[in-house]
Amino acid sequence: QVQLVESGGGLVQAGGSLRLSCAASGRTFSVAAMGWFRQAPGKERELVARFNWSAGIINYADSVKGRFTISKDNVKNTVYLQMNSLKPEDTAVYYCNAQATSLVGYWGQGTQVTVSS
Repeated sequence: QVQLVESGGGLVQAGGSLRLSCAASGRTFSVAAMGWFRQAPGKERELVARFNWSAGIINYADSVKGRFTISKDNVKNTVYLQMNSLKPEDTAVYYCNAQATSLVGYWGQGTQVTVSS
């Protein structure tokens, strides 16, 4: 099992910045990929940014490229999402996700990000 705890959401004006954190614990050695998804009201959950360390790549949604940056602290088993130049359409619940080598997926509880215009 892998446990994920997110923090850092909140309310910000358009053009502002927020940083989300996701701390992993448990069987972290089994994690092959880790990143962030988001779900806005009435919409499906979508990928925002994700490390795939087994493939050695980072993926970003086109809508956040150049504005969001994913990073990690291997010592703390924590992944961050730095969000700059936020837009109202970035408003959503942001979920941390970890995928094990067995393809089992784990989700955090979600953190609300609200961007006012």
